[in-house]
Amino acid sequence: MTDTKWQPDLAQYPGPKYLALSRALRDAVRDGTLAPDTKLPTVRDLAWRLEITPGTVSRAYQLATQEGLLAATVGRGTFVAASTPQLGPTQPLYVDHSLVTQGVVDLRSPTLPFLGQGKTFRAAMERVTARVTDDFVEYPSQVSETDLRHAVVDWVSDRKMGPVSEDDIALTYGGQAAINLVMSCCLRGDRPVVLTEELSYPGFRHAARLSRAEVVGIELDQHGLRPDALEAACRRLKAQILCVTTEAQNPTAVRMPESRRSEISLIARAYNLQVIEDDCYSVSDSSRPMIRAHIPERTWYIGSFSKSISAALRFGYLVCPTGMGNAGRLTAQHMSFALPRPVADLSLELMQSGAAEDMRIMVQAELNERMRLMVETLEGQDLTWQPGLAIAWLRLPNGWRASTFARAAQAAGVLIRSADEYALMHGNAPNAVRLATAGAVPRDAYEQALLRLRDLLLSPPGDLAV
Repeated sequence: MTDTKWQPDLAQYPGPKYLALSRALRDAVRDGTLAPDTKLPTVRDLAWRLEITPGTVSRAYQLATQEGLLAATVGRGTFVAASTPQLGPTQPLYVDHSLVTQGVVDLRSPTLPFLGQGKTFRAAMERVTARVTDDFVEYPSQVSETDLRHAVVDWVSDRKMGPVSEDDIALTYGGQAAINLVMSCCLRGDRPVVLTEELSYPGFRHAARLSRAEVVGIELDQHGLRPDALEAACRRLKAQILCVTTEAQNPTAVRMPESRRSEISLIARAYNLQVIEDDCYSVSDSSRPMIRAHIPERTWYIGSFSKSISAALRFGYLVCPTGMGNAGRLTAQHMSFALPRPVADLSLELMQSGAAEDMRIMVQAELNERMRLMVETLEGQDLTWQPGLAIAWLRLPNGWRASTFARAAQAAGVLIRSADEYALMHGNAPNAVRLATAGAVPRDAYEQALLRLRDLLLSPPGDLAV
């Protein structure tokens, strides 16, 4: 069936026109106005009738197609999907390093170096096992995590985020689970809006989609999230959450100046935004106040062991806004009761014994050395980095495009991530790639991979040279 007369009233939908049209499409499909197999107007036809640009219509159609509401067929047009839209996530978060073929060096995601931690873990597990009692058959509880929350307060004491007590802490299955928890706790309405940096960790947008939220990217500059762009978005949209990284922006490795953090904090307070401050990637030393120090009543600070102690342990923590700790813990309880006792007990043992801090120092030193090797090998390239950080941002020279460079690197036996993997759909992806220090890769293989990348950078393909 063809519907050439469908013409929604976009005035009832606030915000950018492409979001208004995507919401109109969603409502029309749900209430039956647009039945399954209905053919939609062409992009140009609907744009002309609604007096908007074809690009706006195309963007809305693509958003609805991604949600599974629409289906596009080359040569036939765009139709309302005949079947129920696919539910749940459609993309994996984790990079399976075991699938990497022999001889290929994987610099896509940071991995922890092997520095003898296994012996430390075994000893800690033996001590924990010796304390196991019959109550190990019971459900874990928030009450049993009190000592671990105290230990987390000590663990984050190197961060300037204002007063923090164990009452402010909620414990989670890693940083990603903490993001999901905040979304579940804070988002309201049928289609809430979440703001992220225009280039950002994909887990933010995946968590937002699980909560039926629309994700809007905010422009970045050399100092991180732009306050003027944030305020403009807040004026257009009734956003509820802002996701931001201040210490080590992923993927650009930028550390936000203190003045910028203060500006963003004032805007968040003025527009009643809840703020997720992700600090999972940052280095251990920090002298700049976190956003939570500026607006403790609305900032959810996230950290984990994954980038410094063990990704396998799946231990994360959430410093909730002042007075919101109980809400955070209740949300965690409804999602998973509490951390599994083995994870909680082992994490507590590692922190109380000092083993976790020793590991963090060792890992930091190795990553710092690997970053030094990267900076020296790629000398002369446009590289943004921080000492000890596990990622660096490489802006490509004339003659290379990110996707082409990633393919050439793969052909040379090196896997990297291009900028478009961090961009939102229809967002701007700069001509850049992210490199990881990849601690699990043997040092000699890591150095050889960097040399291959250097040779590629110095020899762009002739047909792309400028």
